[in-house]
Amino acid sequence: MVAFSVGEEELAGLDTAPLVGHLAAWNYFMSVETPENTAFIKKWRAFIKNAKRVTNDPMEAHFIGFNMWVQAVEQAGTTDVDAVRQAMYGQKVKNLTGGTAVMNTNHHLSKPVLIGEIQPNGQFDIVWRTKDVVPGDAWSDFIPESKKLTADWTFPWVCGNCESPRFGKAVPAGL
Repeated sequence: MVAFSVGEEELAGLDTAPLVGHLAAWNYFMSVETPENTAFIKKWRAFIKNAKRVTNDPMEAHFIGFNMWVQAVEQAGTTDVDAVRQAMYGQKVKNLTGGTAVMNTNHHLSKPVLIGEIQPNGQFDIVWRTKDVVPGDAWSDFIPESKKLTADWTFPWVCGNCESPRFGKAVPAGL
């Protein structure tokens, strides 16, 4: 069985015995062995003052998103939402799994995909991973209602759910 929404946090409160061997798909697992992940786990546990607390995919997503936002603010030279939004595209941040996450113009990240097998200790043994990052896609090509939709937030084309351009207000020069 493959789960797409069970991670370390959910398993921490369960008897994992009946789940051992089941698979889950995420962009991050706490069990990934990289220097960045080891440092992240150490900082998290020190902050939360609990050496047993786990990390999970949504936490890594926040780590990436916040660091991208900081870079975009520095690039834009302002915290103005429209300027920062335009500066976000193309931002790159090292992720915790050993690669680099990239912000796409559709507001979705390119990240690796991992398949993990549930272990008795509530962690995952990574049994498969993509060779490179996978571009995030806003709309499914397999659903007739959405396959013709696009999401492109670069100025002046500011649209997350449309078939033809919608134009936004002006962005500060240089972006």
